[in-house]
Order: sequence, then structure tokens, then C-alpha cells
Amino acid sequence: MNSAELLALFDELRVADVRDGMDWAGLHAKGTVPREIGPLFPGAKVTGIARTIRFRPTEQQTAQLPPEEYTEWAYRYWYPKRYPDPLRGTLQDGEVVVIESAGFPDVGEVGSNNSLDWHAHGARGVITSGGVRDTDECIHQGVPIFCRYRAQKMVQGRVEFDAAQVPVNIGGVLVRPGDIVVGDGDGLIVVPAEQAETVAKYARQELDNDKVGRRAIYEGLGWAPDHTVQ
Repeated sequence: MNSAELLALFDELRVADVRDGMDWAGLHAKGTVPREIGPLFPGAKVTGIARTIRFRPTEQQTAQLPPEEYTEWAYRYWYPKRYPDPLRGTLQDGEVVVIESAGFPDVGEVGSNNSLDWHAHGARGVITSGGVRDTDECIHQGVPIFCRYRAQKMVQGRVEFDAAQVPVNIGGVLVRPGDIVVGDGDGLIVVPAEQAETVAKYARQELDNDKVGRRAIYEGLGWAPDHTVQ
């Protein structure tokens, strides 16, 4: 099954449905990301195939330089040498960027620039166990972002790239490259790739049953049916 076919199985499924599907597959204790990692803005939704990055704290000292020299150090040394973007030119449509943060509560490893660039190259959204900065622009751009906190500081002298396309830890939940990640107002859930078909089948069953029941209530109330019950 190719990526498009796999993602089609999860089309329109809610996090709650996928959670039900995980239970039906016997994965009761797996997949649910802790609630403190959630949508940056109301209405953010994402379903995609995990493309992972892991960052780490750096042991490199921040350069004590005059401002013009600091600019040279940051853009000629730090970003290309210590903090390169491993996804540039390699993202595939339908992927979601999943980041294991270095863990600094005041550093934004995701911002309006890199999140928009990833989206422009195929990413359906961004998930990080850490922080996001430029949040007003991120919200304005509308790229779905799920994070732990809002932040202010840049990464140079604080955070460096560690690895890409490796298993990562998102709030105590293992996310491997190729796993399915679903997010909405109820939070995030991670589906192991090898269980995806089974989980999607029973998640769809629960969504369909929910629509039948709620549609009947709509009719009793005299409400016109909408996309949530059709």
C-alpha cells in the first residue's frame, strides 16, 4: 500500500475515532500523546505520515561578538554547521514533520519561516515536543502546528541538530518514521504503521456509527444535516 492509499484510510477520521480504533486493535495503552502537547490554535487538524527530526542541547558556547560579526557567525556557521535543515528538498506530500525538542522551555525550534517552508514542500503540519515562536504569524499562516509551549528565543548557542528519520520521543510516545499521526482539538495520537489498516477499519466503524446516531438526533431537533453527520 502506497502513502496516498494509507492516508486515504484515515481521511476525515477524528482523533477520538482513531483512539477507538487503537482500542479495537488491542493498543489500549499506546499512542495517545499527553494533553500538554496540543494545537497552537483552535481548528488545527492534521493527518500525515511521520517524518522525524531530533534536536539536542549544544555544548558549543554562544559567540561573544559585536553585532555585525555575530550575524556572520550565526548565518555562516551556526545554521549551516550546527542547525542544518535535514528536510530541505526531501519532504513528500502527505508527511507531517515530527520534532523531538532539545527541551529548552524558552526556545522556539519551530517558527513561521521553517513551518511555512515545510508546508510549501508537502508537509501537512508540524508537531513538536517543544516550543514555537513567531506564533502570531504561524496562526495567520494556518499551517497546523501542535506544540508544548510558546517561546521567544532563537536556537543559536542553545540547540543543534542531532538526527533525522529516527524514532523520536514525543511526550513519552514513540514516533517512528512512517507511523501515522492524527491531530485535532482532542490532541494527538500516533498509530504504528504495521497496525494502520486495522486501526483505520475500526475507527471508521465508530465514526460511521456516531454519524448515524447524531444524524437521527439532528432530525429530531429539526436541524439541517451538516458535514459532521453526512
